[in-house]
Amino acid sequence: MSQYREIITKAVVGKGRKFTQSTHTVSAQHRPTSVLGCWIINHRYEAKKVDRSVEIHGKYDVNVWYSYNDNTKTEVLTETVSYTDVIPLKYRNEELISEEQEVIARVVQQPNCLECTIAPNGNKVTVEVEREFVAEVIGETKVRIAVVDTSSDEVEEDIDAELEQLDEELLQEESNKN
Repeated sequence: MSQYREIITKAVVGKGRKFTQSTHTVSAQHRPTSVLGCWIINHRYEAKKVDRSVEIHGKYDVNVWYSYNDNTKTEVLTETVSYTDVIPLKYRNEELISEEQEVIARVVQQPNCLECTIAPNGNKVTVEVEREFVAEVIGETKVRIAVVDTSSDEVEEDIDAELEQLDEELLQEESNKN
């Protein structure tokens, strides 16, 4: 006959994932003739739980290398861009023991430039960026397990039988080596 026990433990109680594409417009000092390159660096973010979701507040530097003055000169434009991503959570277990919860957010896809084009109105450059996050909420919860009732004599007999079998195998291996 088995019995059930409840164990209080920390476990992932909520999880979410979000892929985002966003467009940023940055201003150049000179009127761009062509875009020579675009990259995203210095990504930083913080995550916090808000109701049934995780909010990620972050920022990164958008760097655009462009030519101007009829492709005779170049310059790198750098602008820091901020964003907020809201990741809805799917809860695995509603039975939380305490209100204290830990949020873990990881980047699946670092911010990456998909496309960079010169805006038709002059000194502006439009940058399309993608990024993806996974968020987990860890909290104290109850886990129910089945406990099988075995006497300690049975367990000791099983262990003794396994040890005897191991001893015979080891002795056989040693005699084969010699």
